[in-house]
Amino acid sequence: MKDAAPQTIYLSDYTPPAYLVDDVHLTFKLAAKKTRVLSRIAFRPNPDATDHDFFLHGDDLTLISARVDGRDIDPDLRNGGLRCAAPDGPFVFEAEVEISPSTNTALEGLYMSGGMYCTQCEAEGFRKITYYPDRPDVMAVFTVRIESDLPVLLSNGNPTATGKGWAEWHDPWPKPAYLFALVAGDLVAHPDTFTTRSGRKVDLNLWVRPGGDEAKCAFGMAALKASMKWDEDVYGREYDLDLFNIVAVDDFNMGAMENKGLNIFNASAVLASPQTATDADFERIEAIIAHEYFHNWTGNRITCRDWFQLCLKEGLTVFRDQQFTGDLRSAAVKRIDDTMMLRAYQFREDNGPLAHPVRPESFVEINNFYTATVYEKGAELIGMLKLLVGDQAYFDALDLYFTRHDGDAATIEDWLQVFEDTTGRDLSQFKKWYAQAGTPRLTVRDEYADGTYRLHLRQETPPTPGQPDKDPLLIPVAVGLLDQDGAEVVPTTVLEMTKAEQSFTFDGLSGRPIPSVLRNFSAPVIVHHDMTDAERALLLAHDTDPFNRWDAGRTLAQDVLVRMLRQNVTPDTAFLDGLAAVLRDDALDPAFRALALRLPSEDDTAQALFDAGHTPDPTAINQAHETLKLHIAQHLQDTLPRIYAAMIVTGPYTPDAGSAGQRALGNAVLGLISKLDSGKQAAQQFATSDNMTQQLGALRALLQISKGDAELAAFEAQWQHDRLVMDKWFGLQVALAAAPDAAATAERLTRHPAFDMKNPNRFRSVFGGLKANTAGFHHASGAAYALLADWLIKLDPVNPQTAARMTMSYDTWKRYDGERQTKMRAALGKIAQTPQLSRDTEEMVTRILG
Repeated sequence: MKDAAPQTIYLSDYTPPAYLVDDVHLTFKLAAKKTRVLSRIAFRPNPDATDHDFFLHGDDLTLISARVDGRDIDPDLRNGGLRCAAPDGPFVFEAEVEISPSTNTALEGLYMSGGMYCTQCEAEGFRKITYYPDRPDVMAVFTVRIESDLPVLLSNGNPTATGKGWAEWHDPWPKPAYLFALVAGDLVAHPDTFTTRSGRKVDLNLWVRPGGDEAKCAFGMAALKASMKWDEDVYGREYDLDLFNIVAVDDFNMGAMENKGLNIFNASAVLASPQTATDADFERIEAIIAHEYFHNWTGNRITCRDWFQLCLKEGLTVFRDQQFTGDLRSAAVKRIDDTMMLRAYQFREDNGPLAHPVRPESFVEINNFYTATVYEKGAELIGMLKLLVGDQAYFDALDLYFTRHDGDAATIEDWLQVFEDTTGRDLSQFKKWYAQAGTPRLTVRDEYADGTYRLHLRQETPPTPGQPDKDPLLIPVAVGLLDQDGAEVVPTTVLEMTKAEQSFTFDGLSGRPIPSVLRNFSAPVIVHHDMTDAERALLLAHDTDPFNRWDAGRTLAQDVLVRMLRQNVTPDTAFLDGLAAVLRDDALDPAFRALALRLPSEDDTAQALFDAGHTPDPTAINQAHETLKLHIAQHLQDTLPRIYAAMIVTGPYTPDAGSAGQRALGNAVLGLISKLDSGKQAAQQFATSDNMTQQLGALRALLQISKGDAELAAFEAQWQHDRLVMDKWFGLQVALAAAPDAAATAERLTRHPAFDMKNPNRFRSVFGGLKANTAGFHHASGAAYALLADWLIKLDPVNPQTAARMTMSYDTWKRYDGERQTKMRAALGKIAQTPQLSRDTEEMVTRILG
């Protein structure tokens, strides 16, 4: 049972574990409602512990028996676990417990999905399997026996023995309990092998349920092999077991899990075919497979001491998977994609009631801190560190990190120490990035006289919950200078800003330059720089830094939208002409041009207005966006058909970056064409498409102009038996519904026979789509607020983790007018007053309300 009153856990209260574990033997006697788990655990007192209270975590367990050194005991089963007296020296603890996988709808611990047994133990799911010190700094060698009549029985490590109705596994590498995994079911394997650089052969399997998924495995397997080779080539990390298994699971709260030697994946994050997955799906799958594989070293071989150090394994591994995708595809496009995600999710987090440091100081429920701040901002910190010390020093420090901490549960202090030891730099100021919440604002001023250009920078981080005052950070600011004709006169130079205000001088210039500030998005900050439209247009046309070239256009578009909303003016031609120049430049990567055509999101515009002291009107913002898209289409109407035709990819479908970029630009152009031809071209593309990217791109273009009813029906008829494709069908309708109809569309779809709130993918497709429809979610009626609240109240007792995360839809409530605020507060209050609300959701609602 959970504690009656959720308790806050603090980083400052960390103490070493009272007991260490040498090895663990587990036996599972699987049964849907009455699985028996027998554990035999070798403990010894930790000489570094401050006390020796013997306590094991346990949740929703029925204890059958418990023994210490073979003697029966009667333990105290209160406060979320088991407590008993323990010997002064090494001893063996044994227990037998009963659990019910088939009724475990929270999808934590051991549960069932489509007749398959599977596990999810990060962060604290292992305590739902048996009594154990369920904390990441307790690492042990596991041996597992599984007894079942199911044909496939899998666990971590290497198989050691098998027979009719049983299998045994041994993982020689010590691991914390959160990396434990078990899968049992009627599965088929897509097999392959990989030969490591030292010549060892590793067997690979991607396991799926029979009956259709077998045809969706080839790309995932190729991505795994590419990841293994890349980690050897770039980081020198070789795989360390004889076998690597991946299992696709339909019901999964996350994207995937890096369990040692047995990765368990949300099916949407590993299964793909040209007919059922988009180019974006293929790239996402490639990145997630890489991410989970890279965890073998940055997360498994070296794990985190406690959950406050989560960013140590996740930020570093996200950075590594970003490098991987950039190397395999386009580094420039990947950087823009990552920054768009950071600004959309992490900046929003940093600017609201859920703001927290990359390394939090406290939590009630750790599941609520698997956030964009920990993951994406954590990755930005790694990137800044690499930029500050240089490539060679970065890889030297990583080699030292792997050597020094292999087998350790490490901390941020351990991580930074290897860089200080490698480079001799004092990183105490850089460490503040891990401790301070909020997005720094970087204000830029400049002046020029007599060949000397001065750049004046000022940094300020706004107050965040619990942190009213902020110290100056070490910010690497990458800067280049262009002349008035667009030629680069000073190449990229990294300025290290360490004070609240600082100035930098550039001499020997023949005229006043145009600064290109924060090249390649060198730090996760918001830049305030008063530039003219002409100066931004020059950067859009000529900047040698791809990111800043894109960002100049993005900023121009946002400025145009704000002026349309505040001054009721039509879009000026400087932006439209600059956009036309980019679109017509066939030397540019089509994927880059597709990104340039994408406007800031409606949520971005709302935040820009709020930051400027205005109350955003979601309906007016939506209308301004649609008006600007129409102006762009009209301004480019002579160019659009040529670009669309040029982007047609002939031959069999491949998800390579070049072909994907062409399809991305073609579909971006199709969206504009549809505003001029009432969807005629989109309807033709839908009818003739032979891949999901083109079919879904056409459907999206039609729905964006309030057409496509026939195509929606045809899509459902074609794909009604494919659960992953149907997630797209559900989500697209809600996300692109007209604002007044969004809540009603979502409500109608919850009554569809294929809607199942117990499946996280399906629930997120509907209500994630509602959140994505900014004007619809924030419609003045408040219908969407109320609908989501009612469904979260239903979902919370079934799956608290998913329910808690979906409450983030309300996190910008303070941004809007009084009536909308009142309705959002009422919805949150209704959730908060629900009897027996989970601590997951209670914590989130409390933080959002402030």
